[in-house]
Amino acid sequence: MSVRRFLPTVLGAVALIFGLSTAAAPSAAADPCGFYKTGSDAFYNHCTSDGSRVVIKVKVAWGPDYERCVTPGKTWLGSAGKIQGAHYVGRTC
Repeated sequence: MSVRRFLPTVLGAVALIFGLSTAAAPSAAADPCGFYKTGSDAFYNHCTSDGSRVVIKVKVAWGPDYERCVTPGKTWLGSAGKIQGAHYVGRTC
């Protein structure tokens, strides 16, 4: 195979790989697994492929902490100013 045919193929493959990796990165950063906050809201993202529901403990700034059953995907917990954190407690629901 000549260099003239081989080089564009390699460059095209490299461009495709970098294009796909940068396209997927914003989505993963936008909704990370577990507890996270945006500028105004607090969320828990239960990342699973088995459909399980899990119990999380939610830490509240000016109130009692509580447990909540969450389904797969993103769950809104409240405003970012009221919710301090959340974590998986080790059991399903």
